[in-house]
Amino acid sequence: MTPWRSAPSPGRRTSGASAPMAAFGAETCRRGSSPLADGPLRSGRIVDKPGTRIADRYELLEPAGKGGMATVWRANQHGAAGFSRPVGIKRIRPDLAHQRNFVKMFIEEARVCAQLMHPNIVQIFDFGYDRGNYFLVMEWVDGLNLGRYLNSFAERGLTAPWHLLAAIAIESLHALGAAHNRVDQDGLPAPVYHRDVTPPNILIGVNGIVKLSDFGLARAMDRASMTAPDILKGKLGYLAPELTYKKGPTAQTDIYSLGVVMWQALAGRRLFEGAENVEVLLKARKREIPPLSDERPELPAELSRIVHRALDRKPERRYLSAREMSRELAALLRQHPEPTDARLLAQSVFEARSQYGLAPPSLPPPPMR
Repeated sequence: MTPWRSAPSPGRRTSGASAPMAAFGAETCRRGSSPLADGPLRSGRIVDKPGTRIADRYELLEPAGKGGMATVWRANQHGAAGFSRPVGIKRIRPDLAHQRNFVKMFIEEARVCAQLMHPNIVQIFDFGYDRGNYFLVMEWVDGLNLGRYLNSFAERGLTAPWHLLAAIAIESLHALGAAHNRVDQDGLPAPVYHRDVTPPNILIGVNGIVKLSDFGLARAMDRASMTAPDILKGKLGYLAPELTYKKGPTAQTDIYSLGVVMWQALAGRRLFEGAENVEVLLKARKREIPPLSDERPELPAELSRIVHRALDRKPERRYLSAREMSRELAALLRQHPEPTDARLLAQSVFEARSQYGLAPPSLPPPPMR
C-alpha cells in the first residue's frame, strides 16, 4: 500500500460579489492603512517564528501546514483578564504577499467566507494586516486532515473502514451544500464553489466532527496563481475535466473533486499518477476511471456506483447537488450495521494521532460503549 502524501447567470451573484466590509474594516486598519489603499505594494522580508505576536494579540506557536500559497500556524489568541483560546493563523507566502491581484482575491474571499456559517465549515474569526502581510484568523481544529488520517492506515498496510469514509464524505457534502446554496444580504443566490476539495482541506477533529477548510484561498488560486507549478502541485488530479478547459466552476466540479477524494481513500492509491503536471492533467482529462470493485471487491456495489457517478466526465450526469449525493450515501449507511457516529470517528482519529506521536488534546474522547 502506498502511503499518502499528504459562469454566472443574470441576477445570480457568485463569490466574487462585493460583501459588507464592516466585519473587517476596523481590524484591517488598526495597525495602519492597507497597502492596497496606499499605492504600490512594498516588498520586504517577512519573518514569522514561534513567539511572534500578530496584531498584538495572536501569538504564533508552531507551523501547522505549508502549501503553495500560504502557511498555517497554530496560535493563541490573547485577550483581557488572561483570556486565551487556540486559533489558526494563515499568512500568505512572502513571495506572493506583494502580488496585487493575489492579495485582492485574498481580501475578497475573506469577506465572503466570513459569511459561510455552518458546523462543517472552518469558521473565519478575523482578518487583518500586520508587518507587511495580511493574515486570516480561523477556527482551530484539533485533529488530523484526511490525508494524514488515511496515511495512518496505509502505514500499517490497511485501508480506512469504508463506512467511516462515507460518513466523512457526508459531512464534507453538507459543507459544500451550504457554500453552494449561499445567498447574499439581499436574498439573491451567491454560491461559493470550493475548487480545491483535497484531502489536506478535509479536517477531522478529535471530537469526531468533520470540517472543510480553505474556501478563502481557493478562488485566489483560480484567478491569480493557476500558472505557478509549485501552487498547482498535487491539485490537478482533483480538478474536474471541464475546469482544465477553462470552464467555470459549478456544484458538479466540487462533487467531482470529492469523488476523486473518495475513490483514492477507498482504493488506497492515487487515481491519476504522473511525474509532471502535464502528465497528470492529460490523464485526468482522458483516462477512464478504474472500477472501485477491481480495487476493493468487498465494497458495497452501491458505494461504488455513488462514487463513479460523482466521477462521470459529463457534468450533467453527476449529482445535481451535494445534498443529493449525501442523501444517497446516508441511505447506504442505513442499510449496514456498522456504526458511524461522531464518537467512533473521534476514537479513530485519537488512535491515528497517537500513532504519529502527536500530543493528545486537552480532553481525550470518551470511551466507546
